[in-house]
Amino acid sequence: MNIKPDLLEFLANAGHEKLIDIQLESIDAFETHKNVILYSKTGSGKTLAFLLSLLSKKESNVEGIQAIVLAPARELCIQIEEVFKSLRSGEKVTICYGGHSIKTEENSLMSTPSVIIGTPGRISDHIERGNINLESCSFLVIDEFDKCLEFGFDDEMSFICNQIKGKHNRMLVSATKIEEIPDFLGAENYHIIDKLRSDNQIKIKEYVVNYDGDVIDTLAQLIASLNNERTIVFCNYREVTEDVSERLKNFNITSTYYHGGLMQQERERALMKFRNGSSTVLVCTDLGSRGLDIPDVNHIIHYQYPASREAFIHRTGRTARMTANGNSYLLKGPSVQIPEYMDLPDSKLELKKQSRTATIPDWTTLYFSAGKKDKVNKIDIVGFLMKKGNLAKDEIGLITVNDHACYAAVKREKAKTVLNRVRNEKVKGRRLKIEFSK
Repeated sequence: MNIKPDLLEFLANAGHEKLIDIQLESIDAFETHKNVILYSKTGSGKTLAFLLSLLSKKESNVEGIQAIVLAPARELCIQIEEVFKSLRSGEKVTICYGGHSIKTEENSLMSTPSVIIGTPGRISDHIERGNINLESCSFLVIDEFDKCLEFGFDDEMSFICNQIKGKHNRMLVSATKIEEIPDFLGAENYHIIDKLRSDNQIKIKEYVVNYDGDVIDTLAQLIASLNNERTIVFCNYREVTEDVSERLKNFNITSTYYHGGLMQQERERALMKFRNGSSTVLVCTDLGSRGLDIPDVNHIIHYQYPASREAFIHRTGRTARMTANGNSYLLKGPSVQIPEYMDLPDSKLELKKQSRTATIPDWTTLYFSAGKKDKVNKIDIVGFLMKKGNLAKDEIGLITVNDHACYAAVKREKAKTVLNRVRNEKVKGRRLKIEFSK
């Protein structure tokens, strides 16, 4: 297969040395097939697969919107946009989702982008307002397609599909097998790329952890034994995630919680701290089991068991992403009922009793009250922290730039000193509010 040289350049821009199988198969499929279904779990390289595929099909002499990517949740939209921008293809991209300022999106859409990424509801809204015209669109991707259906976006997706009048390619992406393709996507045959079997070859070690007393004591001991490696604790209910996270503080364990009842900014901040290492423990509902791009999750703990085998598989699949291995733990009390779909692991993990535990992350997060809409970028923040904060490059971690805020991970041992140094300093000529992130 001949790969366009610019695709390899884009890949290198994003920090990858070569295309992996899922990406090669995806690009190749659109050379001979109009419609493709890609089955692969999150973390397998599928986002790059469909983004590189649409870039391979993009026509340089066509103006207007050429590709639209639909996803069921705002966090997933944001992650897809971040991956697209990392390719540095030169193509303008606009992101549209609920909870985000529609006026900001309208202003961005006035200069027509080549690619739009968004939730079905917000994209439909923009089409009806006359802000989006899909006559020139030649590529449609629906990521986490099964979730879009589960969330009730059928009408919105049908409406969007009907707006794409000309000849175009379609890709449906899912981590779960789709039994029936809805009529609004057409009756054409779909070429299927099934990577779920190969995904299952990744090794996940499963353990049962028995407890007799308070499950929180056992959970804290387990987390403490994991050497501050990135861990997700799954619960069934929103209230339980908050309760567990709060009770872990009694053991000096830093965690953050994540569920659908949080405001958008709270959800984004929780994930940001987990990604940048300010919190190595994320306590969440099944909302965190799908669609989130969180690399290097070493451990999954089932604090409560999900209602279905499918949900259990998606939870466990948060670890051992790409070519890594991972660990999954089931907490089992004497009166806890095991779901019928579940077989207890053969391996048992015995924990050593500890009076008090502690897992203090190496990083903490600083907040800056300006972002990309204020012309502040990652390079500005790095330069500021090195020059004014006297930090070395390896003492600065992941930097996240939002519309009107920046968050920078810095070494925890240096954080207070740095904050005292920079609090009254200016960033690009402006005095900003700089403080520890809440």
